[in-house]
Amino acid sequence: MTGWLDCSAGATGEMLLGAVIDAGAPVEAVRIALAALEIGAIRLEVATVERGGIGATKVDVISPRTSVTRTVAHVRDRIERAGLDGWVTAAALSAFAKLTEASAASQRSRPELVHLHEIGGIDAVCDIVGTVVGLRELDIRSLTASTVTVGTGMAAGEHGLMPVPPPSVITMLSDAGAPVWSGPAPYEMCTPTGAALLATLVSDWEPLPEMTVRRVGHGAGRRDFDELPHLLRLLVGERTAPDRPGLGQQTVLEANVDDLDPRLWPGVLDGLLAAGAVDAWLTPIVMKKGRPAHTLHVLVPPARVDVVRDAVFACTSTIGLREYAVTKHALDREHATVTVDGVPVGVKIARLRGRVVNISVEYDDVRAAAERLGRPVKETLQAAGAAAHDRFGATPDRP
Repeated sequence: MTGWLDCSAGATGEMLLGAVIDAGAPVEAVRIALAALEIGAIRLEVATVERGGIGATKVDVISPRTSVTRTVAHVRDRIERAGLDGWVTAAALSAFAKLTEASAASQRSRPELVHLHEIGGIDAVCDIVGTVVGLRELDIRSLTASTVTVGTGMAAGEHGLMPVPPPSVITMLSDAGAPVWSGPAPYEMCTPTGAALLATLVSDWEPLPEMTVRRVGHGAGRRDFDELPHLLRLLVGERTAPDRPGLGQQTVLEANVDDLDPRLWPGVLDGLLAAGAVDAWLTPIVMKKGRPAHTLHVLVPPARVDVVRDAVFACTSTIGLREYAVTKHALDREHATVTVDGVPVGVKIARLRGRVVNISVEYDDVRAAAERLGRPVKETLQAAGAAAHDRFGATPDRP
């Protein structure tokens, strides 16, 4: 199954949890997972409400008052020891890490110094774990989302009034490449917990894709605005395969170059990609009189040919180009995240008619994770690859 989130009214932890439950995730499975955390006598209240004339599920996490100060390390330990499904544990830890790191960054502090009440308390942890469990129960293996409405104005925070959207929300959504806008209502529409879940779980940001919808879930927010219904929609179903998969017609630009300093080529290729090329590569050749040279190949969408052609002339020493049309076929692909000892690593999954046929790990993420963990890159790459194949390869019908 694939899922798509309509975030036109924002996203909060309770809205996401309400949406997965409204779409059919068993409430009891969420309650069992929360009890396994052993962070107090947590009670989940689930009710049907109406937002703008639309029925939705409203979820409230009720936790007892306590004088215990729970640290980030304590909560992380509780999640790791809860005995949850491996993917659920990894995704929950990743979302919690994003939340604490973004909160610490906004305070110019360190994640280990953040206290639980500063990031939403027990409610935030339960919303994160409950939402991830719900996605697993719905068998959603890929999740995309619309542009995220974040709101505007000011909101009361732990340290007084805070601008909307809060710095931590902007940080997390920016890092995830999420498109955002303020929206029509002057309120806080996307909370840090909601942003952490979106940044962890959403693989791409897009309008409603071609899909056959099997289930719809509406998660209610706390207020009923005049400007729009305060709810988040989750559509669950299967992607509709296009008649002609791939990217269609493309143009290839080529030039033989024998008088360019080879040290310049990496910058040339980067510049062509930045100008709009889909791909750029070199082939070593031997020209007349035995001169060593390179053939530059650039794959370009029709709309960017003029710009990329100018970039080739500006960045290289060639005085002529060959151009010809090709048809490119590309597999359906999606981006997702796995974790290595709690550190997120991006992966790319390619599918042929819904079946996983290729999985690749983002090397830059692996290198950054290895540095953060103090482990060899080779070892981290193997761990990330194993996690990716465990999640998407061996059992492609699971999230």
